[in-house]
Amino acid sequence: VQLQASGGGLAQPGESLRLSCVVSGLNFSSYTMAWFRQPLGKQREAVAAIQYSGVTTWYSASVKGRFTISRDNAKNTAILFMSALTPEDTAIYLCATKRYWFSVVDPREYEYWGQGTLVTVSS
Repeated sequence: VQLQASGGGLAQPGESLRLSCVVSGLNFSSYTMAWFRQPLGKQREAVAAIQYSGVTTWYSASVKGRFTISRDNAKNTAILFMSALTPEDTAIYLCATKRYWFSVVDPREYEYWGQGTLVTVSS
């Protein structure tokens, strides 16, 4: 199983970025997908999650209304669209996947992880 995250980079406050995570090696359309982030020196935190069908989503309070998670099951891809970025959003962003929709905020529940992509928000 492989998860390949991309799309990170440098953004100015207020700008937007789009992250992608391409998954291979499992039946993507049956798995929950999530994005986590880990600022330098801090713990990993869940940002957003999406159920296998794409109908149900969850967002952390810090990103709700600014970030949107989506998926394209035909392309085995999960997307995180981030808008109105602030310096507090600076972190390594990681995609992860697990079979079932429960405890989506707990990183210990996830079976597979991507390598992470760095997002830096700075003027």
